[in-house]
Amino acid sequence: MAQTNMKAVVCKSYGPPEVLEIQEVPLVQIKQNEVLVKIIATTVNSGDIRVRSLGVNGLMRLIMRLIMGWSKPRKSILGTVYSGIITECGSSVSNFTTGNEVFGLTRFRFGCYAEYTAVNALGNICLKPVNATHQEAASVLFGGQSAYYFLKKSGIFQMQNPEVLIYGATGAVGSSAVQIANYCNANVWAVGSSRGKELIQLLHPKHYILYDKEDYTKCHQKFDIIFDAVGHINKKECQHLLKPKAKFLSVKGLDIASESLEQIQFLKKLVENKNFIPVIDRIFPLSDVVEAHRYVETNRKKGSVVLEILDKI
Repeated sequence: MAQTNMKAVVCKSYGPPEVLEIQEVPLVQIKQNEVLVKIIATTVNSGDIRVRSLGVNGLMRLIMRLIMGWSKPRKSILGTVYSGIITECGSSVSNFTTGNEVFGLTRFRFGCYAEYTAVNALGNICLKPVNATHQEAASVLFGGQSAYYFLKKSGIFQMQNPEVLIYGATGAVGSSAVQIANYCNANVWAVGSSRGKELIQLLHPKHYILYDKEDYTKCHQKFDIIFDAVGHINKKECQHLLKPKAKFLSVKGLDIASESLEQIQFLKKLVENKNFIPVIDRIFPLSDVVEAHRYVETNRKKGSVVLEILDKI
């Protein structure tokens, strides 16, 4: 008998991690231009936490309700990144075949906290890096695409050996930003806590500052780019560290990192060329999704937290 249902994590309402519940839901159906991906791994990231908890203040809270849903997310199955295997192709799909191992982003379509998701074959989907596991491939995406978006916006790809400071260098976005900046031949100053010192050293920035030991604002270097990868600092406090015409960028605010196939292809190339190390803090099984959300909310994770949908292929 053909499979008609799948397991998924359903967000019943806005609230704490306990609003998440594993349920049997109808198997997603694909259109002629879509592929059906059997998800092996996804991640629990800050965006998922923000949507689940309605974790914004003031006017943004109202705007988020209007966009996402008033009392609960309209898209009740969260998760925006995936790595898995194509099990079915729509009739008009010519660029993928059944059995292809792929990874990608679903953005506001969400749907990755599930055994299967339907993806536009011409959308944000790409063959998985050949040298990465599904868990590693999934871990690259959220932080990697966000870091790429902001650093590209800064103009780093057109600069010659820029001086770059990255605050929050051990998170999913920050650890990705350090590696992308290294790829751009930047002189990277990574700022993180003493707990993350080992990871910071693994990422090979030119310099690092442990903010619980030293005040980064007293650094004597001037920077072409300062990137706040966690939303904890502001331009005013580090204005004196910026060169004339330098860029300050932060994940905090209304500028949401847009997603594109270009980003995914860029990250695939970096991983395959060993210019990017997937950084995984912990891997949780689907059954522990509530615990995974609790852990991410502690703000103690280093790199990505992976949610394993299927542990055997």
